Amino acid sequence: MTEVIRKGLETSVQDYPGRIGSLNQGFPASGPMDSWSFRLANLLVGNKSDAAALECQFMGPTLKFKNDRIIAITGANMSPKLDGKTIPLWENIKVKANQILEMQFATIGARSYIAFSGGIDSKPWLGSRSTFHKAGVGGIDGKAIQDGQVLPLKKNNIISPRKIKKSSIPIMSTDKNWSIEVVRGPNDDWVDEKGHQIFLNSKWKLQAKSDRAGYRLDGPKLSFAEKATNKSLEHGSEPSNIIDQGYPAGAVNLAGQTPIILVNDGPSMGGFINPYTVPSAAFWKLGQAKPGDTFNFIEVSVEKAQSLRTEQSAICSEESLESFKKDKITERDEVIKKINSIKIVDFEKDKLDEKIRIKKMEKKGLKNMKVRFFN
Repeated sequence: MTEVIRKGLETSVQDYPGRIGSLNQGFPASGPMDSWSFRLANLLVGNKSDAAALECQFMGPTLKFKNDRIIAITGANMSPKLDGKTIPLWENIKVKANQILEMQFATIGARSYIAFSGGIDSKPWLGSRSTFHKAGVGGIDGKAIQDGQVLPLKKNNIISPRKIKKSSIPIMSTDKNWSIEVVRGPNDDWVDEKGHQIFLNSKWKLQAKSDRAGYRLDGPKLSFAEKATNKSLEHGSEPSNIIDQGYPAGAVNLAGQTPIILVNDGPSMGGFINPYTVPSAAFWKLGQAKPGDTFNFIEVSVEKAQSLRTEQSAICSEESLESFKKDKITERDEVIKKINSIKIVDFEKDKLDEKIRIKKMEKKGLKNMKVRFFN
């Protein structure tokens, strides 16, 4: 178990891929905003990718460990310290009972992930331990963790030292600018070509009024196709209005002239058009962006988006582990014996020599002679 001394700004229990299959009941998937960093954290402590861990937003918590545990911290750099000593990200750390982990404000990125060997043992809700704050379900009592709470943990895994290869670590923006992939649709035909060019060639600023449900953007006004301006009454009066429809995760929801990217806790349906969708492989960038950061959007095909997801899933595997160098004799307690020489025998040549010898004996009438050899 682990005691929460200070909760941080908003630290919640999440699991991957979240609460799948519950949109028809009005509940989003939730889960980690940056699933890339989240899955690597679980990998480092020997958990399955769906084990529950902590997502720390903007400022991390202070935790006291009740027993020995292996942990890993990935994602944003929140300057983690164990008993006052700085510890690295992207590798697992052995923690002893009564040690204290402290995390500060994020310097690079926005969300850190803390994985515990065994995983967090909170009660699942609709098949997931992920916290959905707005409905008060999942996680610990349906909310972000609170001061004085005790996090229930599963049995500790015994795991050797692990570290993520540098090439497998997502590269965070250090200049507040992010390039975000988007796929056209499902309502791209409601925006004219001029509107598409404006959207793809402009800088969009992330508003402070953004959360795990939606990312509101400031930028230029878009123009619409005739389909949006000359429509039947059931579609509403504004060009961005449409008769209620389902929303895909990552939809760029156009509310009037304000694009809102619907993220992990976003709604499943509504009456605004969605001219673009951010694919799941780009969600990690959204998760690591802070209010005031700038987005520019890059259009990709559905096939490219699927390829990016496949590549990301491959990275979130043991292939991304960097082996620690160890003396194999010490590790396996092997004994090496010295060998003076090795004799190599060519059995095919021996058989051929035997046939030649027998033929020579036959010619000399020695076919039935038995020969005994003495040393």
